[in-house]
Amino acid sequence: MSILELRHVEKIYGEKENQVKALRDISMQVKEGEFVAIVGTSGSGKSTLLNLVGGLDVPTAGKIFVKGREIGSSSRKKLTIFRRRNIGFVFQNYSLIPVLNAYDNVALPLTFDRGSCINRNYIEELLRELGIWEKRKNYPSELSGGQQQRVAIARALVNKPAILLADEPTGNLDSATTVEVIGLLKTSSKKYNQTILMVTHNEAIAQTCDRIVHIEDGMVTAERQLFSGKGGDDVC
Repeated sequence: MSILELRHVEKIYGEKENQVKALRDISMQVKEGEFVAIVGTSGSGKSTLLNLVGGLDVPTAGKIFVKGREIGSSSRKKLTIFRRRNIGFVFQNYSLIPVLNAYDNVALPLTFDRGSCINRNYIEELLRELGIWEKRKNYPSELSGGQQQRVAIARALVNKPAILLADEPTGNLDSATTVEVIGLLKTSSKKYNQTILMVTHNEAIAQTCDRIVHIEDGMVTAERQLFSGKGGDDVC
């Protein structure tokens, strides 16, 4: 079952002689529980693709479906609610709130959504699973880069989103911590049946995922299936 589908998606910035085609006729499907790596050179359109899927921007042409819903037709208010409940984000720079401790950073998305209750048992489960329960009262400035990224991952998962979007999540981490964080994403993908789209420039990391999608000049130039995609010990 496809949880995400893009149909002939294009994104154009600027006008006339200043026009830039960031994405050109992108069509692809992602299955539920699949871990997909998006790779390509700088400026190839990887982050633009993630922004469109996440509803942070709208395509110039084409349609994007998340859980069968065409997200471009929603009002801004409805899209914000849909995004909050169905899509999680993990960024390279962590984007944690400095005046909140680790626990409150994780719980923050739930406080924005009046339709959600704060499941403290689930938050504890996430923090223990990610190895940072003992750091729950620490502020971001008191955490290492790897610990901050773990908090960011927990925050992205706390709403149990259908899709997790990760934009260079290990870009600021050393090699050892990178291995740990990718391992945590894989574990989360399997345990919580998370569908993950991850932008990365690291080919070795991409090789561990279910599928690699290569983007150059705004176009999908190649796709490679590496694993079956859902369930089982061989997934990503």
